[in-house]
Amino acid sequence: MANNNFDLTNLALQCICPNNELLYDDVGKPSVMVKIPKMTYAQLGLGTSTEIFPAFKVDDVEKDAIWISKYQNIVQNSRAYSLPARDPRASITFDQAISACTAKGAGWHLMTKTEWALLAWWCKQNGTMPYGNNDYGKDTRESVYRAIPSMARDSSNRIQRVATGTGPLTWSHDRTPSGIWDLNGNVWEWTGGVRMVYGEIQLLANNNAANKDHSQAANSALWMAINAADGSLIAPDGRGTTEGSVKMDFVNSHVQYSTTITSKSDSGRGCPWNAVSCDSTISDAARLVLASIGLCRYDLSVTDFDSDYFYFNNGAADRCWLCGGAWNNGTDAGVFYSYGNSSRGHSSASIGFRSAYYVP
Repeated sequence: MANNNFDLTNLALQCICPNNELLYDDVGKPSVMVKIPKMTYAQLGLGTSTEIFPAFKVDDVEKDAIWISKYQNIVQNSRAYSLPARDPRASITFDQAISACTAKGAGWHLMTKTEWALLAWWCKQNGTMPYGNNDYGKDTRESVYRAIPSMARDSSNRIQRVATGTGPLTWSHDRTPSGIWDLNGNVWEWTGGVRMVYGEIQLLANNNAANKDHSQAANSALWMAINAADGSLIAPDGRGTTEGSVKMDFVNSHVQYSTTITSKSDSGRGCPWNAVSCDSTISDAARLVLASIGLCRYDLSVTDFDSDYFYFNNGAADRCWLCGGAWNNGTDAGVFYSYGNSSRGHSSASIGFRSAYYVP
């Protein structure tokens, strides 16, 4: 009878939101998830390649779809759940977010940077880059719409976090009730599978970070650098100085990818996302890899990315990526906003996460 009830609940949900599903973890608890079908680079506006976008490749096996949490997650009994009208879990570290996701069973994982990039490029390609809670309960571009507060106001009586999915349709990634909510603002979201080591970009191949058996620990041997010459993955030297690898430099007040670093600093620096560039040492193939993890444009002539910002640290041993922005980031927040100045042990009231799922 329980299975029949689950089927009826899913049917009711899909009558309103056809691509939404209730997925149940290994203890039978539901999450509202959005199904994203397999896509190519070309379908996402990233050149003409008909190769499958790497978010749909886990352990060299193509997946017909992945599922992304419709809502920023809460945590119950040490497990992550995507549910509406809740105060999203915050004050959580990178490793705690991974644990809350993988505790749910096989296929469940912390949303990866590659999956986040998939959504960002889809929104860009379809003209639906979402608004959100980036201005104390509302979007900077909206004066009327507000969401339901879910935590105490700050000392100036301003709204901080809001309840998941309670904003207007402009806060949905596709501007419909079927979409994914709060990718812009509310709380920063940890993303897996990509990090920086002294400015060197390192990642797990394709979307292998979605498999909980592939360690993302600081000392994991699975982290690979990017060969600037051809986009292939190469073993890093552990010091961020791998010969020929893609690294993050800071030139003329903007981020520039190169095989060398002329300006290194263990501090946060940044520029508008659309100002991030590559020098002549970065091949088209390597730039496509950077685009696939949401860290650079593939077509450098495209400059309209709202006012989304890019922040990084190229002087520290291990920095993970936060995405989207928080309630107080204003025009900097957005689906392309990437923040790479946080250690994996950092947490605050403005940092949360969301889980994702693939069929293992």
